[in-house]
Amino acid sequence: MRAVALLAIGEVERPLLENLRLGISRQLSLPCTLLAEQLDPGFALHPERGQYHSTEILGRMSRLLLASAWRLLGVTGFDLYIPVLTFVFGEAQLGDACAVVSYHRLRQEFYGLPADQELLRARLLKEAIHELGHTLDLTHCEDITCVMSASHAVEWIDLKLPGFCPACRTRALATGNS
Repeated sequence: MRAVALLAIGEVERPLLENLRLGISRQLSLPCTLLAEQLDPGFALHPERGQYHSTEILGRMSRLLLASAWRLLGVTGFDLYIPVLTFVFGEAQLGDACAVVSYHRLRQEFYGLPADQELLRARLLKEAIHELGHTLDLTHCEDITCVMSASHAVEWIDLKLPGFCPACRTRALATGNS
């Protein structure tokens, strides 16, 4: 059975994961489950940056992929980066089965603003669908409202809808059958 499994990377609030599980299931029309275990990301911490290397986390996640999971999405509150960028909201390799997202910079508090749980949940869902889209071989889309458009700042995430544009949906359905 095709299903998306969510893996907490470090401590993640259960209500946030549950909301994400429901949103992914609704957007992708697939079952989405929460794994009982969590991954300690200490191995990926780079103290000189105070951030976690997301590619290293993806490598560890690929060893945890279950036969029952079609895709594995890691969710963390830690700040992620890749060496060529200051930070990333998430990462996935095209066509791979694993993706990771961070809500660290999706929180309004990161920018000195009052907390907004609804906005956080919306941003996290969009970034999760975006990274899962990369696992379906989708690249960045030119349509700024498509969930697959690139996001270099949270304001760009806020412009997106939580789903694929018609062209990306067609490509996702074609590759998602494998």
